[in-house]
Amino acid sequence: MIPNNWHLSNNFNALDLITTTEVISLTMRVDEILFELGESAENYFGAATPPLIQSNNFLFKNVADMREALNHEQDIPFYTRGSNPTTDILRKKMAALEKTEDALIFSSGSAAISSAILNQVKAGDHIICVQKPYSWTAKLLTNLLPRFRVTHTFVEGTVKSFEEALQSNTRLLMLESPNSWTFEMQDLAPIMEFAKANKLVTIMDNSYASPLNFNPADYGVDLIAHSSSKYIGGHSDAVSGVLCGSFEKIREIFQSEFMTLGGVVSPFNSWLLLRGLRTLPIRLQRVAETTPAVVSFLEEHPKIKQVHYPHAAQHPHHELAKRYLKNPLGQFSLDLATNDIAKVEAFCNALQNFKLGCSWGGYESLAFPAITLYDSMNYSGATVPFTMVRMYVGLESTETLINDLKQALEYV
Repeated sequence: MIPNNWHLSNNFNALDLITTTEVISLTMRVDEILFELGESAENYFGAATPPLIQSNNFLFKNVADMREALNHEQDIPFYTRGSNPTTDILRKKMAALEKTEDALIFSSGSAAISSAILNQVKAGDHIICVQKPYSWTAKLLTNLLPRFRVTHTFVEGTVKSFEEALQSNTRLLMLESPNSWTFEMQDLAPIMEFAKANKLVTIMDNSYASPLNFNPADYGVDLIAHSSSKYIGGHSDAVSGVLCGSFEKIREIFQSEFMTLGGVVSPFNSWLLLRGLRTLPIRLQRVAETTPAVVSFLEEHPKIKQVHYPHAAQHPHHELAKRYLKNPLGQFSLDLATNDIAKVEAFCNALQNFKLGCSWGGYESLAFPAITLYDSMNYSGATVPFTMVRMYVGLESTETLINDLKQALEYV
């Protein structure tokens, strides 16, 4: 049992959303977390939906109460940059879903990842990161941190590659399993043994799986990040990030990078994410049924060179996907069997139910062509071929999506 010390001061008894006696159990059922944890409907007029506390400021009866709140700004609402009752409900639910002690909610996934990385390194340190990570993780490592003498090495993600990249000043492993675009996975159990043996902090981006399909904390990962704009929100209307970890590490980040850099989520977006969590299991169930059927269709199509999907039998890390991920998920990439850029664009432009868009995890199916990453006059030097399109399967029917792909492939 994990004692939970999040609380509100006596000024907020009328909105006693989180109590000091409540505890998070590592064996708590998902339904309990999604529909009960952190909520107290009797304290807000019996409303079925947790309240949106859209206030940036909180008032106090006396100086002593105000002083207490300021001295415990992570736990008591003082100013919404630090703590907000609506966001605190989300914090508690996300920590429980990831089987960690605490969580912070950020304004974006990149804010969560950046704050976590910045908290763990200083000038002269070295980071090992899996190759082809989330683009803004890569930009942080390649463009910003070198200005402060923090170096990095991208590796394949095998234990051997981590061992070969290890330096005397290595402090951090940045993991993303599966990674972006080609969805290579890491064998987390032996990698964590390597990390612990070398006293390295580990951060993992778990956006692809969601906490319902994988819990990195089970293997000892120190900090778990999410772009919660994706599956957590699920409705393509909120931008947010989550960072989960121990009380100690989360409090350290709160007092430094979180409060200083100010990447705070709005209460309204927290409220939208709480709404999204209600339907997360059923949305993921739908995705798990539809996506494999769509991938199977594409694997047999003559105009598809390759499909990158960790749940597909031909993927090089299919066995790792079976070992670590509970159910199939909704994102994959296809590689068109053409060398004609015009045909790639024609395929993408012909899609009707797969909308062209950069994100994923919402109700709508999406296509993100790699050619949008290229300069329109220069198709050299990209990390993925221009023939690749990253696809996301939303909540449409299998028949609708396959028919859409079938007609668009006629243009290739």
